[in-house]
Amino acid sequence: MLRKVARVLELRSLHPLHVDGLSDIVVLHDELDLPPGKVRLKTGGGAAGHNGLRSIGAHMGNDFRRVRIGIGHPGAKELVHNYVLQDFAKAERDWVATLCDVVADNAGLLAKGQDSTFQNKVHLAMQAKGFLGPDKEPAGGAGAGKTERADPRPVKGSPSS
Repeated sequence: MLRKVARVLELRSLHPLHVDGLSDIVVLHDELDLPPGKVRLKTGGGAAGHNGLRSIGAHMGNDFRRVRIGIGHPGAKELVHNYVLQDFAKAERDWVATLCDVVADNAGLLAKGQDSTFQNKVHLAMQAKGFLGPDKEPAGGAGAGKTERADPRPVKGSPSS
């Protein structure tokens, strides 16, 4: 993944994008600190241990817009590495696919700089489809979270693989 980020940034330097600044760049990334299916936007900030964000920041600074996509936390710090590298469980695929569709359907709002509207529409669509409850916590398919994987797969390079 990090090599892909570096390659995109390398191509960007060879063929500069016509942007006014880093605030015109939007990075979508997984976020441990948000419940599964929850989406939040922010501009700037640090990497918070996220290697992809660290790589992007090293190449172009940190003042880009971020779409933080909640994946939940495994519960213990020592579980994070394998957790973020695993595929989603079969039980999670419905909410993940739905969220991807909803984000894609509303991506034009990000291009127009309408971040709050984007965030609101994504939340309302996920709620309408039963993946976020009225109390704004994951419900239905998203409620299971990535911590309850029935079929954890060894991650390449981990001690168990």
